[in-house]
Amino acid sequence: MKKYNVCMVGIGAVGTEIVRLLRKRQFPVEKLTAFATRERTEMIDGEPLEVKVAAGPESFKGYDFAFFAGTEGAKGASKTLGWGAAEAGCCVIDNGDDFRMDPRVPLCIPEINPDALKAHQNFVANPNCSTAIGLMPLYALHREAKIKRIVCCTYQAVSGSGSAAIRELEEQTRAWAEGKPAVAEVYPVPIAFNVIAQIGSEAKDLPGYTSEEAKLGRETRKILGDDSIQVVSTCVRVPVFNGHSEALHVEFHNPITPERAREILAQSEGCTVVDDLSKGEFPTPIDCSGKYDVLVGRIRRDPSVENGLSLFVAGDNIWKGAAQNAIQIAEKMIEMGLK
Repeated sequence: MKKYNVCMVGIGAVGTEIVRLLRKRQFPVEKLTAFATRERTEMIDGEPLEVKVAAGPESFKGYDFAFFAGTEGAKGASKTLGWGAAEAGCCVIDNGDDFRMDPRVPLCIPEINPDALKAHQNFVANPNCSTAIGLMPLYALHREAKIKRIVCCTYQAVSGSGSAAIRELEEQTRAWAEGKPAVAEVYPVPIAFNVIAQIGSEAKDLPGYTSEEAKLGRETRKILGDDSIQVVSTCVRVPVFNGHSEALHVEFHNPITPERAREILAQSEGCTVVDDLSKGEFPTPIDCSGKYDVLVGRIRRDPSVENGLSLFVAGDNIWKGAAQNAIQIAEKMIEMGLK
């Protein structure tokens, strides 16, 4: 089997999971290097990883894939180095949002739109974590009944903001237990025992909505290839360490029953149905963490519209919402003979 030289830009929460998943999925790695702001050796699960400083596009020569491993909303690295790396012959897979809507750049979930990769110019974008998790079940239902409108409410874990946010939730929880004041640095207010109804800044093109909420609509339409789909969302940060959840209320052009939806989703790659109220079975962030599949449940008819379903999903935002999807893109490119 051919092996590939792989590098990452960033070695935070997403970058660390990329390393773990490359090993777990037995990706054919010849050489693995990380680029960050200072040189060092990082130990990940007892194995060393060489960390270098990227001097410029020339640093990417000889590498086959470069994972730009920023957390959700991260900007800068791919804008500075991405296209230079692509021109040096290295295929960039970018977790940031700088180029997701760029017409030159495929925005890909491999189970949904792998053919988009055929148009790659050595640069592919990973979708936003909430988009990836929500579309895994929605795509299968879209093929059956054609989506008209999505109303989405997200419950997003702090791991989406990176390692510092995880520590902040830990420290605030400990402070609460000790009767001390909670110190907020990553978020504008304490996240422990609280919810924050703002993720990102105000969207310039959608007044009153956040950048996270705007992404869901734009990215959904691009990935599904349907500009007619209407999306409205409210994105909320919750005091959960890992695993994003979403309440999805979907209106379809054609009729679809909950029973048919369960049947379709049970056969859909990347989805696991967890849906039995009588047994207290439904998706949770704890259950989805460390799993490849998105969990889908609470599938029921929405009586407020003619062809409506409501469902609840949970997915590992660092895995399927970031690191896993990025690696799957590389795997799919190899499978399709594109690299």
